[in-house]
Amino acid sequence: MRGMRTPLCDRLGIEYPIFAFSHCRDVVAAVTNAGGLGVLGAVAHSPAGLETDLAWIDEQVGGKSYGVDLLLPVNFVATAEAAPKPTGDLFPPEQVAFVEEMLSRHGVPALPDGVDARRASMSVSPEANDTLLDISLNHPIRLLASALGPPSQELIRRAHERDILVAALIGAASHARRQVDAGVDLIVAQGTEAGGHTGQVSTMVLVPEVVRAVSPLPVLAAGGIVTGAQVAAAMALGAQGVWCGSVWLTTAEAETDPVVKQKMLGASSSDTVRSRSLTGKPARMLRTAWTDEWEAEQAPSPLPMPLQTMLVATAQQRIARDARTPGSGAEQLATYFVGQGVGLMDQIRPARQVVEEMVAGYLEVAERFAAQLEG
Repeated sequence: MRGMRTPLCDRLGIEYPIFAFSHCRDVVAAVTNAGGLGVLGAVAHSPAGLETDLAWIDEQVGGKSYGVDLLLPVNFVATAEAAPKPTGDLFPPEQVAFVEEMLSRHGVPALPDGVDARRASMSVSPEANDTLLDISLNHPIRLLASALGPPSQELIRRAHERDILVAALIGAASHARRQVDAGVDLIVAQGTEAGGHTGQVSTMVLVPEVVRAVSPLPVLAAGGIVTGAQVAAAMALGAQGVWCGSVWLTTAEAETDPVVKQKMLGASSSDTVRSRSLTGKPARMLRTAWTDEWEAEQAPSPLPMPLQTMLVATAQQRIARDARTPGSGAEQLATYFVGQGVGLMDQIRPARQVVEEMVAGYLEVAERFAAQLEG
């Protein structure tokens, strides 16, 4: 559409510079088919699951561009070694006791007989990501995104051999410069308003700082972006597009737990918090009884990534199973990653409609600015 196309659109063969990060394949396909570029978050996928989802997306989008996001923490070994050492078990007794006491006090039942406890599914080890990378590169993706550190030279080489752009998510200008040195093609400047792992600098400040630091490399703005007016603001700051995640969590296609989705629809921008309680790294999520418990004075420190994820995996499974019981402790504990833009997410809409409304909102702002110039 006139006025919204950027060089990045031409490079990737997309209509609108709207990049949609989602763990849900339906959202990825819907946004891609609406003219944006869906990016499948693969961190929670098993190799077989990723192969299934990518094959399904291939069939749905008919050759349109889409991408995959892999979690690649450069300090994986260091953080794992920095964790408190187990004493006769996998986790320190203090953290185990804290989780069990919390669930008991909130009346969260144990798993029924015959239901296996869920293991942590975040693929953060180098070996796991190598497998997911191999699978991703066997599909016609056009973008490969990495988080939590610069991608390896081998990853970049393999991506470029297949004409795949490599994007990196960052939360500070200094991180962006390291990514440029590593050879990435695209920087996603993610402000503290974003859901999930995020830093402490706001999007409004971070984006122009990163644009200045890495120009002429293209930059996408991320963090709290829900509306077309915010897309226009991102472009005014020098970005070539936007990277959105939270806004898709309340779409009709999203697989977000219904209890959590309703919490999001009723939440304000003040109802989120950066917490280490789910992954071990600061991540923005809904503030609930779960995050409050981990912030309490008597609470132990969360373990480093990936041990915290492993510690709470079964607890989160128990909470999810009972959260649909109205008034239950599990309902009060239920949380999920979401950004401060949640305050603008007040209704369930198809993902295509979200894209169309973003485009319309952007054009409305552009036309208003054009009229001001003419006046």
